[in-house]
Amino acid sequence: MMDWFNQIPVEKITEWREHLHKHPELSFKEFETSQFIYDTLSTFPNLELTRPTKTSVVATLVGTAGEGKTIALRADMDALPVQEESEVDFKSENDGVMHACGHDTHVAMLLGAANVLSGMQDKIAGTVKFIFQHAEEQVPGGAQELVDAGVLEGVDQIFGIHIIPRLTAGSLGVVSGYTTTAADGFFLKIQGKGSHASTPELSIDPIVVGSHLVMALQTIVSRNVPAKEMAILSVGEFHSGQAPNIIADTAKLSCSIRTTNEEIRDLMEKRVREVVNQVAATYGATVDLDYVRGYSAVYSTPELAKSAFDSATKVLGKDLVYDSPMLMASEDFSAYTKVVPGCFMFLGGGLEAEGCGYMNHHPKFKVLNEAMVNGTKVEVQIILDLLGSK
Repeated sequence: MMDWFNQIPVEKITEWREHLHKHPELSFKEFETSQFIYDTLSTFPNLELTRPTKTSVVATLVGTAGEGKTIALRADMDALPVQEESEVDFKSENDGVMHACGHDTHVAMLLGAANVLSGMQDKIAGTVKFIFQHAEEQVPGGAQELVDAGVLEGVDQIFGIHIIPRLTAGSLGVVSGYTTTAADGFFLKIQGKGSHASTPELSIDPIVVGSHLVMALQTIVSRNVPAKEMAILSVGEFHSGQAPNIIADTAKLSCSIRTTNEEIRDLMEKRVREVVNQVAATYGATVDLDYVRGYSAVYSTPELAKSAFDSATKVLGKDLVYDSPMLMASEDFSAYTKVVPGCFMFLGGGLEAEGCGYMNHHPKFKVLNEAMVNGTKVEVQIILDLLGSK
């Protein structure tokens, strides 16, 4: 066992997580959450604390073992507008708000790592930045705000961990290359001309226009995106009409689009706009297209992914560390990896048989407290491997 394992505040990590879980706050409103983090960090030695934005906290640890790189570790802190239905003893006390994505565990794990490493200043050659980020769940996201505030200035590499249920508690998945997808999409209003169903010649039927659009949109990936690239377009919503004998005036469509490559991402938007306008023009309808860009894809630099994999194996053992496939979700950690090399990892939160059968964002989302100590171990070991005095 590593000699610093005994320094991990396991009980405190659980206590911190449960406190945060009881008191969740939404994106950009994490006032009490960030103050709790700040106050907790204030009890650790050798840290310089700053507040880059109103609801974020950065702790900086400058090692005294010599000069070296600056490595950042990041945890997000915001909750979701979800009414909790999970069966835990520390349920949310804020009605309609829940830590349904595990950000409370991310904070607790990183507080644990900061606690351990702040006591090892004389063993670190370089600088560690512990970034406690607000507003991951709401575009444009807290990560971009922190980048704009200069938090990554001087940072050489950045690492992050996200907890996922339905995976062995404490296991760690590492992706090399694209780690998440970009999440874009659109909201479309088709303006036609209504009439009675018995006089369709007097109408511009928005349902007909929308139906042709749904089919035409499906050809964008198959006819424009090279087979080697990843792209998904899914129309998830189509609403029009209120009665079988009335042709409505309007129809509404919404769509989700996933890509990784930024050039393909731009191509998808370009082709969506072209297809929407051309189909509408064919039928004489007008359209109001609200195309929304979400977060870019997270890219884990292969060299850093290997380094993280090796560090995790040292502290968890080879049976708990694995090469993970890309996650088809999105994450604003991408704002960091567009600026500096980084690696984003996935921590198992527990199996379905252990009550962890509901995925992130579900009202019954649940992960096990005992998984968190492994996240802390990995974060500490990454720093020791990259900045530890030789």
